[in-house]
Amino acid sequence: MTAEISRPLRVGLVGYGLAGSAFHAPLIAGTPGLRLEAVVTANPERRERLAREHPGARAVDTPELLLADPEALDLVVVATPNRTHAPLARAALRAGLATVVDKPLAGTAAEALELCRLAGDRGVLLSVFQNRRWDGDFLTASRLVRGGALGRVHRFESRFERFRPKPKPGWRELADPAEAGGTLYDLGSHLVDQALTLFGPVETVYAEIDVRRDGAVVDDDAFLALTHASGTRSHLWTSAVTPLTGPRLRVLGDTAGYVKSGMDPQEADLRAGLRPGGGRPWGVDRPERYGTLGTDGSAISLPTDPGDYPAFYAGVAAALAAPGTPPPVDPYDAVATLTVLEAARGAAATGLTVRLG
Repeated sequence: MTAEISRPLRVGLVGYGLAGSAFHAPLIAGTPGLRLEAVVTANPERRERLAREHPGARAVDTPELLLADPEALDLVVVATPNRTHAPLARAALRAGLATVVDKPLAGTAAEALELCRLAGDRGVLLSVFQNRRWDGDFLTASRLVRGGALGRVHRFESRFERFRPKPKPGWRELADPAEAGGTLYDLGSHLVDQALTLFGPVETVYAEIDVRRDGAVVDDDAFLALTHASGTRSHLWTSAVTPLTGPRLRVLGDTAGYVKSGMDPQEADLRAGLRPGGGRPWGVDRPERYGTLGTDGSAISLPTDPGDYPAFYAGVAAALAAPGTPPPVDPYDAVATLTVLEAARGAAATGLTVRLG
């Protein structure tokens, strides 16, 4: 039985760049039972933006100042560059605070496992913001797979492809491996998480990882081939150098298939300043982007299930309100994802297939 929340749970958000301002802050602010209490940013322009968008939240200069009074918070959200995820999450957990970390949870599987164990030892919630589990296309594919509409699935194809032929300034383009930059750890984290969520543990990993753009120093084009213990094969693409993109999803079973193009609308809407609950349907796909279900010669246009990014923080609020309720994303799932990503790097470096376990 869910416990009653006597007051909103106070959330401290670390970081107010793209992830913090466009994704986490509006989703937190729109979740019943949560209140955006404080945001760590020392950037004057971001502070002005915070004051306009969330006037009830106080700005804090540093994570250390935020964590100096843990009794003033109930939850810390880490939405900072990848290299800071593990140390900031570690500090929040040691302060006894429930913690959400943007993906990837850490730069390595070993660091992620350490954080999971620390959260368990301290008895506090740890979860990872894998928001693309709530993309409409993935929700639709999940429903079809789990409902048996496709029969036994033998191949899963998934793509996050873009065309950005010139590197953009920022930490994602830095060569230091500690930055965990590049497309493999960025969009690849979503691709692998989705594949594991649908089809379970992976036995073998093959990968091709390249640096294609002039002036680039981190990977911008990657392909992964995963063989799941279930027998399904996942083929995953992530790229910044794709002038003509392939289908977002293609799921092939022994009785039917599902093919879907186009991106879930929630990211673009959040970036544009639109918010869930603003009086318009949220996460609704355009009819011209509906997927196709069936077989050649016998297929139908299938409306996409509405996307639901708000479900993540609703799940966090529910888990905090009722101890023992699992978080919306199990942090050990992030360990499994990072294990696959590390195996992919090894496979690409050697040209060999890597066996896990």
